Amino acid sequence: MKQGIIGWATGMVLAASCGLAQAQWLWVNEKGVKQFSDQPPPPSVPSSRILKAPKGQQMDLRKEPAASSDDAAEQAAPEPKVTPRATLSERNADFNKRRAEAAQQAQKAEADARAKASNDANCDNIRNNQRALEAGMRISSFDRNGERVILDDAQRAEQSKRNAAMLAANCK
Repeated sequence: MKQGIIGWATGMVLAASCGLAQAQWLWVNEKGVKQFSDQPPPPSVPSSRILKAPKGQQMDLRKEPAASSDDAAEQAAPEPKVTPRATLSERNADFNKRRAEAAQQAQKAEADARAKASNDANCDNIRNNQRALEAGMRISSFDRNGERVILDDAQRAEQSKRNAAMLAANCK
């Protein structure tokens, strides 16, 4: 009979200790990350951030850290908002969006570079034409019939004005 009582008492002690082994605390730390532990959270964690306490322990009875003059500014600040992590599909969609934007920017940069190179070549041609006009060289052109015509002084002056206007507008 003595062995039966000892066996029964040992079984009760083991059954009672199993519940303590499963005691879990769950709280959100300062960075917004959930923390799991069998130990209570540090005293710096306010009770509003404790999400789960073991059975038989009340979260409301937990002592809050004493507020000092240094902690007044910290208590005035709002609690960090806990935001759920993005799902894999959301992260993939963000990645694809960033990749498409980068491709568009690369295409735009390439088109801008081509336009600048073309503008620079046109400006060089206009400058060369202007130098030839100012040097007094004979300049010929072709009329509508395809015949070569040499520019007279009036035509040279008119061409020089057009070149100066194009240089001022497009070439800096």
